[in-house]
Amino acid sequence: MQQLSSKPVKASQVEMTELVIPNDTNRLGNLLGGRLMHWMDIAAAIAASRHTNRVCVTASVDGLHFHHPVKQGEVVILQASVNRVFRTSLEVGVRVTKENPLTGERQHTNTAYLTFVAIDDEGRPVPAHPVKPMTSAEKRRYRDAARRRQSRLSHR
Repeated sequence: MQQLSSKPVKASQVEMTELVIPNDTNRLGNLLGGRLMHWMDIAAAIAASRHTNRVCVTASVDGLHFHHPVKQGEVVILQASVNRVFRTSLEVGVRVTKENPLTGERQHTNTAYLTFVAIDDEGRPVPAHPVKPMTSAEKRRYRDAARRRQSRLSHR
């Protein structure tokens, strides 16, 4: 089998920005959790696809904790990148930050790890390029991804 060349993390990086409008909120004026999850899935899918140059499907999402509410009128910044590749599956990390557009103040609200599988034209899993972490933060996320994968596999 042909060995795939590695790709740097920066090749998969995605930054999405969303403005929270009334249709995105609950009765308290807070961003709906499902809407945020939707945005996170999109950002992560784009990162996975950029890395693999393939269609990638969501296989799992690790626990998602909402640390701070995001209010109507605030801006949501989603940053996603591939942390590690495990043959056909990829772990993508997504960091969510809220921003007050009037003051510029930012606050981290969520982090989640999503697993994607690269597929071919018939919907079958295919091997993905290994990821090559360069910075100390990328190397830490790469190491941590192996631990999270072991935890996911033990819960099957």
